[in-house]
Amino acid sequence: MTEGTDELYSLLVPIADSRLIVPRVCVAEVAGLGQLHLSESGPDWLIGSVGWKGREVPLVSFESACGGDTPEIVSRTRAVIFHGSHPEGGPFFALLSQGLPQLVRINREVVGPDESRSWPEGAPVLCRIRMVNEYPLVPDLERLEEMLMGAVSDWH
Repeated sequence: MTEGTDELYSLLVPIADSRLIVPRVCVAEVAGLGQLHLSESGPDWLIGSVGWKGREVPLVSFESACGGDTPEIVSRTRAVIFHGSHPEGGPFFALLSQGLPQLVRINREVVGPDESRSWPEGAPVLCRIRMVNEYPLVPDLERLEEMLMGAVSDWH
C-alpha cells in the first residue's frame, strides 16, 4: 500500500494448506479447467496449460513451485489467470486454485508481517503476513514469471 492509500482490494486464493494474497488488479479472471491440457514434460510445477479466451495460458502449481506436492485437481479446482508484468514475459499465466478466491479489503490496521516460517532458496514467496486471524502467503509473481520464461520457450 502506498502512502495515501487507505485500503487495497485483494484476493485470498485458496491453495493446499494455505492461501495466497494478491492485489485484485493482478488478476484477469478466475476460470474453470474445462480446457486443461496436462504436460508430461517440463518442471513438476508447470502442470500444463489452460485454454482461456482463445489462447493457451501456462498453468502453475504454486505448491510445487515451492518444493511441495502438486495438489489433486478436483471439481472445485480453478485457474486464477494473472496479468503478466515482466517486460520479456508472456501476457498471462495461471495458478492452480483449490476453490474460488475471496475478495478482501486490507489496510495497515489488519495486516502485519509474520516471520515465523522460511521457504527454500528461489521459492516464489515474498513473505507471509498476519491478517486478523489468517496467515496468507504473498507470492513473488515476478519470480514465477522468470521461472516460466526459463521453462516455456514460446511463452514470451
